[in-house]
Amino acid sequence: MSSSPLPRLNALATAVPDHDIHQAFIDWAIPRLTDERIRALFARMASRSGIGHRWSVLPPTEGGGSPVAPGGFYDVPGLPPTSTRMTAYAAHAPDLAMQAIAKLGDAFDAARVTHIVVASCTGFVAPGIDQILARRLGLAPTVERVLIGFMGCYAGVTALRTARHIVRSEPDAVVLVVSVELSTLHLQLEDKPEPLLAMLQFSDGAAAGIVSAVPGGLELGEGISLALEDSADLIRWDIGDTGFAMHLSGEVPARLRDALAAPVIREQLFGTGKPPELLAVHAGGRSVLDAVEHALAVPPEALADSRSVLARFGNMSSATILFVLAEMMERGAAGQGIAIAFGPGLAAEAIRFRA
Repeated sequence: MSSSPLPRLNALATAVPDHDIHQAFIDWAIPRLTDERIRALFARMASRSGIGHRWSVLPPTEGGGSPVAPGGFYDVPGLPPTSTRMTAYAAHAPDLAMQAIAKLGDAFDAARVTHIVVASCTGFVAPGIDQILARRLGLAPTVERVLIGFMGCYAGVTALRTARHIVRSEPDAVVLVVSVELSTLHLQLEDKPEPLLAMLQFSDGAAAGIVSAVPGGLELGEGISLALEDSADLIRWDIGDTGFAMHLSGEVPARLRDALAAPVIREQLFGTGKPPELLAVHAGGRSVLDAVEHALAVPPEALADSRSVLARFGNMSSATILFVLAEMMERGAAGQGIAIAFGPGLAAEAIRFRA
C-alpha cells in the first residue's frame, strides 16, 4: 500500500504596490480627533505600532498626494460608495496578484498547473479573481479553481491547507496558491481612536506559491482550527454603503494571550505544549505579536520574521502569513514550525510545516 504524497510549498513570492500611505494616513487621522489628550495618545500609539510602511494600489494625486489628499480617491463628499471601491478592486487586485506570480520565476509553469486556489476577502467581482488570473496566465480551461472569500486574515492558512489536501488526494497535482488583499480600499470616516487605530494597521499586498509533491521547499503538515467562545464581535467586517467597515476590539490581544496560554489550546497547537523552533505568526499588529510572545513565553527573536513583515508592509489580511513564510524561506530557516493566523470569530487557523 503506497503512502500519501508529501505536499510541499515549493516556492513563494510576494508583491506590494509602490505607494506608501502610512504617514499620510496618520496626518489625516490625528486632526479628526477633537480631544487634545486623545490626539496625543493616538500619535503615541501610532509611533509605537511597529509599522513603518503601508502600501496602497490607489495612485498618488497629480501633485504626488495620498488618496486622502485633495484630488485623491477619497476626496469626494461622504467618501466613495462600495460600488466605486469594488470597481477599483476589480481593476487592481488581478494586477497585483500577477506581480506576485511573476516573481515565482521558473517555479511557475502554466502548462503544469492543475489547480488554482485564491484567497481574497477585501473585494468581490464576478467572474472571480480565480477566473481572471486563470485567463491572464493562459491556464488550461480544465484547471480546477477554488476561491476562498471573506474569511479574513487567516484565509492564507486556509489556502495552504486546501492546496495540501488537493496534493494528498491527487499526487500529480500542481497547485497555484494566491492571496491578494486591497485593504486600503476601505477607509472610513471615523473620529474615535479605536477604529482609526484599526485602520492604521492595514495595507495592500499579494503572495503566490506553488504546492506540489515535488521535493523542495516547506513540507506542509496537518492543519488546526480554533474558535474562541463568546468572541464573535471582537473582530468583524461589516459591508456598508461606503466599503467594508473593520471592527477590531481592543480586547483582542488579551483574549489571544489568555487563549494561547491555556493548556488545552497549547496541546492542540503544539502537542507537547512546547512551541516549535519556527513560529510564523500573522502580523496583525504589534500588540497581537506581543500577546503571542508573552503567552508562549518565547524570546523576542522567535517572532522576528513577523515583526519584520509588520514593519515593512503592515497587516495585509490573508496575505500577511504568506509574507512571513516567505521571509523564513528567504533566510533559509530550518526546523519544525507552525504558521498561525487570527481573524474574525475570534478564530485561529494554523498549519504545521517543516523547513
